[in-house]
Amino acid sequence: MRKDIDIPVVKDVYIAAVLEFNQDFNTNDWNAYIINDGSMPLESVLIVSQGFDDKDLTAPMRHSLALLPSKAYAKIEFLEDSVLRLNNFFTITYFIGNKLYDKRFELPAHSVIEDNSVKLPVMDKQGVLAR
Repeated sequence: MRKDIDIPVVKDVYIAAVLEFNQDFNTNDWNAYIINDGSMPLESVLIVSQGFDDKDLTAPMRHSLALLPSKAYAKIEFLEDSVLRLNNFFTITYFIGNKLYDKRFELPAHSVIEDNSVKLPVMDKQGVLAR
């Protein structure tokens, strides 16, 4: 029976942390983004994010997008400095057509630093890609 279940592979979808200047508070802040580098739009996108380590566990944050067009990106949330010391994961679920896709991305503890930045797909920015 299990061999009959088609579990599609997530590709061309990324989670990234991007360092951006916040004009309201005159600070540089890390923000999490979802990036769709694929040729099809993502529909009914659900994102659950949470941070954890051996002692601490943050409350889960839930986000949704009705549609993320192809070659587009959307801001998920602000990453407060105190959660960057934790392992942060983002579980994304979405549809492409009638197929359901699901993947868990992780930003390991202390990995969100400028030294780990790379050129991001679709966005004309540098950022840290989640694994």
